[in-house]
Amino acid sequence: MRARRGLADGATVFPVLMRAQRVIRAGGWPGDSAADSVTLDYDRRHRRRLALTTDGGRNLLLDLAEATHLRDGDGLDCGDEGIVRVIAAPESLIGIAAPPALLIRIAWHLGNRHLDVAFQPGDECGSLLIRDDHVIGDMVRRLGAMVTPVTAPFDPESGAYDGHHH
Repeated sequence: MRARRGLADGATVFPVLMRAQRVIRAGGWPGDSAADSVTLDYDRRHRRRLALTTDGGRNLLLDLAEATHLRDGDGLDCGDEGIVRVIAAPESLIGIAAPPALLIRIAWHLGNRHLDVAFQPGDECGSLLIRDDHVIGDMVRRLGAMVTPVTAPFDPESGAYDGHHH
């Protein structure tokens, strides 16, 4: 039996992808020269290989040699296609404020639960940001902290063992 002209039954046409194999850190490229952008939440900004759709609707394959944490303002080098700017998407978070001694105690409790935490500079001692979680929010309130809902990009501390600090 001979196939009809054109695509065989069940065949798929793969879209042409831009391919990013290198990350240029924020400040290492002229950010206003981006060919496109891609907006990603925290979970999708720590990858090695991932098919993405840019904010402009183009298909992009992130194809890095190793898993990399992408930060807001980083550029994905797509060769002749240009650089695609990484935008950290706003997420539902909890801001935690307390006097210094209590904030240290709360930070211990959060770390003991292996939660991702971002540290925010502030007046006296700053505050902490975590992902919105009503159980943890209630625990922190019971410990005496002020808890505030926040919508912002989330970029938690990377940890002491990964070698990539803010």
